[in-house]
Amino acid sequence: MSSRLGRVSTLGLVGLLALAGCSSTQKEPLAQVQIGQASTDNIRAHMAYLASDELTGRFPGTPGHEAASEYIAQKFAQYGLKPAGTDGFMQRLVLRKGKLDQTSPQLTIRTANAETELDYPKQFMTSISMNDTQVDLTAEAVFVGYGIVAPEFGINDFANVDVQGKIIVSLSGKPKAMLTDVGAHLASSSMRRKYAEDAGAIGVIVISDPEHEETRPYSRQLNYIHSERMDWLNADGNASSASTQILGGAYLPIPSAQILFANAPQSLDSVYEKMANDEVIDGFALNASVTIKARSSHEDITSPNVVGMVEGSDPILKNEYVLYSAHSDHLGIGKSVKKDKINNGALDNAIGTAVMLETARMFAQLPQKPKRSMLFVAVTAEEKGLLGSDYYAQNPTVPLESIVANVNLDMPLITFNFADVIAFGAEHSTMGQYVERATANANIALTPDPWPQMNLFTRSDHYSFVKQGIPAIFLITGITSFDADDDAENVLMNFLKTNYHTPQDDMNQEFHWGAAYNFTQVNFNIGLEVANADDRPRWYPESFFGQTFGKAYNQIAQ
Repeated sequence: MSSRLGRVSTLGLVGLLALAGCSSTQKEPLAQVQIGQASTDNIRAHMAYLASDELTGRFPGTPGHEAASEYIAQKFAQYGLKPAGTDGFMQRLVLRKGKLDQTSPQLTIRTANAETELDYPKQFMTSISMNDTQVDLTAEAVFVGYGIVAPEFGINDFANVDVQGKIIVSLSGKPKAMLTDVGAHLASSSMRRKYAEDAGAIGVIVISDPEHEETRPYSRQLNYIHSERMDWLNADGNASSASTQILGGAYLPIPSAQILFANAPQSLDSVYEKMANDEVIDGFALNASVTIKARSSHEDITSPNVVGMVEGSDPILKNEYVLYSAHSDHLGIGKSVKKDKINNGALDNAIGTAVMLETARMFAQLPQKPKRSMLFVAVTAEEKGLLGSDYYAQNPTVPLESIVANVNLDMPLITFNFADVIAFGAEHSTMGQYVERATANANIALTPDPWPQMNLFTRSDHYSFVKQGIPAIFLITGITSFDADDDAENVLMNFLKTNYHTPQDDMNQEFHWGAAYNFTQVNFNIGLEVANADDRPRWYPESFFGQTFGKAYNQIAQ
């Protein structure tokens, strides 16, 4: 182990000693830091502990993530927050881990002319069943284009096909018109499953296409066939997002899809041509049946969200809450052949959690608390599909209608002296106005989403709260810098290409602690603005997300 890694380990040990009540230095910043001002020492210490090797990548259900959660709870208590979980600061959820038996997958295609058994995993991949340990499905196959129903875009891929009791076959992409946040929601895997269920399908096969082979080739996706799947369990003991109607599924590369289309009324090449030209793609029966078989194993574990509260000062408005969220989990230990296998998750998302902890301290130390109460929720299992935030949003520890806003902290890149921030979701509600004031007061610019094609508004924990009708923003560092030498516009893209979701996302990266200070101050001021406002935030009438999820919320806000 190098000296630099050794230094990180020592910081991690300090965090562990703090958990045991053995560190006398942990409370010193409380006396040293000016009221309402962030402490970079605090942020750096939180981040170093959470990203240390001792926590082994903070995978849900492991001792490392449990230690991280205990650390967060201990800091909440030290700073004077009130417990707001279901058991002190903790809100435990039951998570089901599903794993595919790699010897079990079978997929057979039958047409009038041939019966072909595909070779796993070379010719197909299949999904883990989260409710059943055994899949044995045989049904006719029907092509349904993209498998999307989106009246907003004039699309209904199920309009002229009968898929009742059948396996649908769909393309993995979406029409170019849907390369928006709205399109990302309507074409998400969960919505596509709903469309299939509503139409009566019992199985789903997704096929690759030339465009996806360029960006995400099938050979690269084979790296993930051993990955576990997770879901939280509802009161009935079923996986919350798993379908009881869709009994099996598979993913086919192009050569296997060609076999499936062998007797179809249209060739697969003609479908790809229409896709390339962004033309309407109609569905049709494939004149084939498919059998899918596989076995999955299940293990149920628990993992906590950590919830603390700073009570508001207004006798009425203190019953409303501004909610900060940050995910405390990461990917754990990888299967790489390299010596360093620990995915430390320093920027994803030890820094977001560290900023939330420091923000909680700042609010807790205010002599005059804000009018509304402040909730701080460190959520688990974000990396497994926003599970912790989805569970909290559907099982909040305060009345759902009392949560007026969500500020989400996920992967701010504090590696440069940023001069602007991007607030995903600011255009959908009056939350944008509070962001504008907070950034202007800090001499930080507010930049519109420069990467709409990445659909980042639907890809982090705030989206769980949006789907429950709560106005939310997701703030990250932007694309300009106060230092001319910074390649600010490409910071995110370079991080995604190099360190994102790898062991290189550790404390050996170069950080700009002034940026951490500025980012924390902006987030604190956004929450302060919302908490002290006369009115709660409102969805804009033209917002798709407000129209879809926020009608009940806006009625309360009026």
